[in-house]
Amino acid sequence: MLLALDVGNTNIKTGLYKEGKLQNSWRLTTERGRTADEYGIQVESFFRHLGIDKTYVDGIIFSSVVPSLNYTIEHMCSLYFEGVRLMQVSPDLKLDIRIAYDDPKKLGTDRICNAVAAYALNGASIVVDFGTATTFTVIDDHAELIGGVICPGIMVSSDALVEKASMLNKEEFIKPAKVIGRNTSDGIRSGLTRGFVGQVDYLIRKIEAEAGCSCTVVATGGMASMIADGTHAIDKVVPTLTLDGLAHIYALNE
Repeated sequence: MLLALDVGNTNIKTGLYKEGKLQNSWRLTTERGRTADEYGIQVESFFRHLGIDKTYVDGIIFSSVVPSLNYTIEHMCSLYFEGVRLMQVSPDLKLDIRIAYDDPKKLGTDRICNAVAAYALNGASIVVDFGTATTFTVIDDHAELIGGVICPGIMVSSDALVEKASMLNKEEFIKPAKVIGRNTSDGIRSGLTRGFVGQVDYLIRKIEAEAGCSCTVVATGGMASMIADGTHAIDKVVPTLTLDGLAHIYALNE
């Protein structure tokens, strides 16, 4: 089995793959102060909960946008999965796409995974990842990752709004029935949900016009389904896209 780890700023998304198919997945909170042992014990507890012997794992791959955690994750894998091959995603691996970025090493490896998975499924694609940041990653019909757009994420925007405006409170992400909120809570909810829908619609139109090709728009990340419900610009939602990209990259380089 393959253990795939996507180390993000907020969560570490984890998946177990058997013969290229996702069997189980779970999330851990990203805590920069945790030790390799603390992460290892957490991972072991999930294996016990699922009734899976961790010795079935014969390969591990991880991507990370938190450089300070890279050594911790590597050390955890060497301690708790002794002797298992470990692979870290980088632009130097075989990817089946070319990264036409000014400096490929500055591109988040989660976006590389998303791009690889999306192109393998759909060809030319725009991946919208609703994570800590909302990122748009563009892969054209020549299998080139030509760049993208980075915006503040929904949760980041919400937190910043509450922090800077003393009379506003943090609200649950529920789309109100009407655009015009008749109270402060509905006004915030409408702005956060419909505001991001408008952002997606506008940026997808501009990206496709500039890329010069028709792209399948794939959404992933925690808020993907909620935003996709409000726009026709998103063609499909794939919650496990990053993990699927990790599995695909491992297979390409195995």
